[in-house]
This record gives sequence, structure tokens and C-alpha cells, in this order.
Amino acid sequence: MADQSTLNFNSVMIGTSQPKTLAEFYQKVFGRPADMNEGEWYMWQAGSSAISIMEHSEVKGQSKEPARMILNLETKAVQEEFDRLKGLNVTVIKEPYEMGGGLVATLADPDGNYVQLVSPWEM
Repeated sequence: MADQSTLNFNSVMIGTSQPKTLAEFYQKVFGRPADMNEGEWYMWQAGSSAISIMEHSEVKGQSKEPARMILNLETKAVQEEFDRLKGLNVTVIKEPYEMGGGLVATLADPDGNYVQLVSPWEM
């Protein structure tokens, strides 16, 4: 049997046909411009990982199954961040609710991908 993997989660790339529009959305979410930007490629450092946005030739239109893969952003201030983003006219899927002793709120980016604000989880 093999030893444990040496793999670590590095980043997630969101493919889109409208990178500038998605970048504007994530700039609102993170409250700052992309940490790196080259043409229509954008990247934000998020904790020890990164989120990047770029045009992808095989992605067109809205996400057909937005709940298939959900981007979770951890914060101790779920309600406050939710209120801030709601005030910026971000699409709300589900208002904050309690789950597992913390709060979860679900939003959608302009492509319809789900983004959740989640309380820190204890493991």
C-alpha cells in the first residue's frame, strides 16, 4: 500500500466566456482587485490557495448545474459579509442559515456558479 499522498490543494480555476464580468464580481466579493492580472486572466490569493478566472473555449453561458461544485469562502462574519454583498446587488440564492453550529449563505456569480459564505469549521 502506498504512503499518504504529498498532494496539497493549490487553486481553483473558474472557466468562463465572460472573464471581465466574473472578475468584477469577485473583486466585489474579495473587496480588492485581483492580486494578479494578465489580459483576461485574474487571480486572487485566498488563504493558502488561489482562485483564478480565465476564458475557456468549452464554457458558454450559464452554469447548467451550479450546485455540482460550490466555492466556499470562510469568514467569522457570515451575516456581515452577506449583508455587504447583498448591498452590492449580488444574486442571493439562500440567506444565512445555521448548519453544524455555524452559518452558511449561498450566492451566485454572474455565470450562475454558487459561492457560499461559511463559518469556520472545526475538524
